[in-house]
Amino acid sequence: MYPHERSLVKRLENEPFALIGVNSDANLDEKRDRFEEEKITWRSFWNGPKGPPGPIAKKWNVTGWPTTYLIDAEGRIRYKNPHRMGADYAELDKAIDELVREAKEIQSGS
Repeated sequence: MYPHERSLVKRLENEPFALIGVNSDANLDEKRDRFEEEKITWRSFWNGPKGPPGPIAKKWNVTGWPTTYLIDAEGRIRYKNPHRMGADYAELDKAIDELVREAKEIQSGS
């Protein structure tokens, strides 16, 4: 998903949007090198040395990777794994654009 995530960060750079990742690799040093290679510029948290069964995955009930949550401007989970609805990410983009539109309405007081 890295190429698509990079495109989202670029496309929505001036919008009320944030991409946050959780890394499940056991070796953080190796992942840091991969982040540099893949040009990962957004915040990413480490799930710990146990990898997938780490504390973040446990708290968020993540059982498979990747898992995607879209959280609205009020902090509610609105979608889980919308990227799995369509192989070309069209459903994911549609859901993100809807939430960005809603966030802009909240910001403007509409």
